Amino acid sequence: MMSALMSDIIEGTVTPQVGNATVNAGGKLLKVVELQLKYGKPTESQPRGVFLLVDDTEGTRALM
Repeated sequence: MMSALMSDIIEGTVTPQVGNATVNAGGKLLKVVELQLKYGKPTESQPRGVFLLVDDTEGTRALM
């Protein structure tokens, strides 16, 4: 997403203000994930595991 956003800003199809707001929102989402990982409590239905931001169906399944 960030790569596409940078390309759109360079092309001029997205204003720098919109790009800045998008990057700030993305940073806040990453902060939420970081805090959930750091302070979240695992339950029986949701044990603490590996958080992935990309699809890695084969490589990571072997780790679990």
